[in-house]
Amino acid sequence: MKNLSDRTAGFTDSVIRRMTRISNQYGAVNLSQGFPDFEPPRAILDRLAQTAREDCHQYSITWGARNFREALAAKQSRYMGRAIDPEREIVVTCGSTEAMMAAMMTVVNPGDRVIVFSPFYENYGADTILSGAEPIYVPLQPPSFCFDPEVLEDAFRRQPKALILCNPSNPCGKVFTEEELKLIASLAKKYDAYVITDEVYEHIVYAPHHHIYFATLPGMWERTISCSSLSKTYSITGWRLGYTIAPPEITERIKKVHDFLTVGAAAPLQEAVIPGLQFGQDYYDDLLEKYTHKRNLFLKGLDDLKIAHTNPEGAYYVLLDISRFGYESDQEFCETLARDVGVGAVPGSSFFREPVNHLIRLHFAKKDETLLEALNRLEGLRTKIPVRH
Repeated sequence: MKNLSDRTAGFTDSVIRRMTRISNQYGAVNLSQGFPDFEPPRAILDRLAQTAREDCHQYSITWGARNFREALAAKQSRYMGRAIDPEREIVVTCGSTEAMMAAMMTVVNPGDRVIVFSPFYENYGADTILSGAEPIYVPLQPPSFCFDPEVLEDAFRRQPKALILCNPSNPCGKVFTEEELKLIASLAKKYDAYVITDEVYEHIVYAPHHHIYFATLPGMWERTISCSSLSKTYSITGWRLGYTIAPPEITERIKKVHDFLTVGAAAPLQEAVIPGLQFGQDYYDDLLEKYTHKRNLFLKGLDDLKIAHTNPEGAYYVLLDISRFGYESDQEFCETLARDVGVGAVPGSSFFREPVNHLIRLHFAKKDETLLEALNRLEGLRTKIPVRH
């Protein structure tokens, strides 16, 4: 038989999802895959129950039900500071995962290059390869995860078609400053590149940091595809509702790609989430207060246990430094952590292009009692995982 696809030959399964399976196998507190263990807002759940008895169980319009797009456009217009056209500038997708893939396939041709900051969410490299493009990795340097402007311009000198920008960043929690974003914008303009953003954590940014939508920078609307989803904002990761926002001429092409990828997102769920899109500012203030509390609780617990870690500026992930344990494989360490300590984490090497094996990722989008249980288990970290010499 003929060989299978060359472009997928080097793929593994998702390390993040693998660690969820390993956590389940050992009964570990799963702080690997980033989903909450608390309910979505009651207004959304009540509307979900109502949709079961309504006429919304067949295909919606391919690029999203009109009332959903109108509600989303109203919300994002408010936060992005410009009028978003629900008919010509929005495509509703099956999660931000599909939004990113549709954006990539809209922008790049086989043989093009795409800049990806490292560390990066594991899908970005795969999306680039699936599109037939070549990733150019630019390191974000710990602990502040800033980039070297000259290294970034060197990457642009290789004439990339696009840059992928995750802001706030998964896995490191970096929130890009206005100065950094303007520098990226100037290089995108200078070298005529598109910017594809992943802004799924747009409402989870800790003071004194603040989120700036890249598309709102001067001259960037025309060359930006903004990707996001409702998963993290409304605690509905399983609903798989994402979207792209882009100028009409780009959106028209995304619609066609999306149609052949998935046809459309789930119609009943688009109806059910509309009350969430209509929430006032109080909801987003409460959301940030909730996650600020969880961040403070979890980081203080790690400090009390004298476990070295990063300090996220946004999103809900923290990287732990496991250097002292002497493991050559962070994957092996995470499996040992799940089995012997009872806490699930993701090996940092799955996020870095560079040879990084001393960091692991945990998340704190959990009930307080879940986080406290994880911290209780982590008390036994040093006794249950011996240091290797």
